[in-house]
Amino acid sequence: MSESPKGALYTPDLLALAVELAGKPYDETAPLKGQARSRSCGSVIRISSFPGMSNVGLQAQACAVGQGAAAIFLRHAEGRSQSEIADTLASLNSWLSENGPLPSWPDLDKIEVAREFPGRHGAILLPWHAALDALSKSDDQR
Repeated sequence: MSESPKGALYTPDLLALAVELAGKPYDETAPLKGQARSRSCGSVIRISSFPGMSNVGLQAQACAVGQGAAAIFLRHAEGRSQSEIADTLASLNSWLSENGPLPSWPDLDKIEVAREFPGRHGAILLPWHAALDALSKSDDQR
């Protein structure tokens, strides 16, 4: 793909990520369900999972940045522990607000341009918040 102009938020890579969400829909029958809402933009992410972060599904009412972050989360969430997700969330917060390094979660570089847009930071964090909400309701938190 060709590079977008510096500072462009809605890059082709970012927009392509949103399409991936259709392949992993939210499952009402899953025993673990969580939700997170961004105070800054009103976006909402709902996550469903079976124990051990398996068969993870997602419903997003979010901007393209939130949907892109959700797709990246879904690509690599299977089998992740609650502590891994919490650690990544802390690293994301540091990266976004304290100019820390890009977290090690794969593919986050695809939404790196959104770091320049503080109004979108809340949307980036939503999938990790929703997953932690779901896992907090589990007896098997790994």
